[in-house]
Amino acid sequence: MHGPASPGWLLVALCAATGAYCLLRMRSSVEEQRRAAGGDALMGFGMAVMAVPATVFTPPGWAWPLYAAVFGTAALRALWSGPSSPHHLHHLVGTAAMVYMAVAMAASPGAHHHGGAGVPLVTGPLLLYFTGYVLLSGTRLVPVAVTAGAGAVRWGDRPELARACRLSMGIGMVAMLLAL
Repeated sequence: MHGPASPGWLLVALCAATGAYCLLRMRSSVEEQRRAAGGDALMGFGMAVMAVPATVFTPPGWAWPLYAAVFGTAALRALWSGPSSPHHLHHLVGTAAMVYMAVAMAASPGAHHHGGAGVPLVTGPLLLYFTGYVLLSGTRLVPVAVTAGAGAVRWGDRPELARACRLSMGIGMVAMLLAL
């Protein structure tokens, strides 16, 4: 990611913490939550790696195609599992956005430092989608957090924390698309 190092490191920390919590969510007793948490963990850690400031580490040329292949596989898996929930569709859009960013970075190696790598006709709709997702998930988070205090619930099964993770990844995606 280009730009000042401090926001880049904050984004790395946010995405890595989100990925780590998603690993905890994979211990849920509900299979659907485990599967969704695995995809979210991959996204969180992938975004953290992609957000490392370019002043610290510039990936070799082969890293971006590998990155695109990993997230392309995740996108195919999300597509293959079918749209059983709105989160599957969101995961598909998120993995496709990661593939798009990796391809844009591979196609324009100097853009990792100077920006302008993305295609505005693709970046714009992705920015609109993730901005809308952040706003919508933020409004959905408030009622869940207010009513979530009833009973002892395992960390992996807390819906307000899962939504907070997805909200933070959405914010991170907006920041990464703006930096593209």
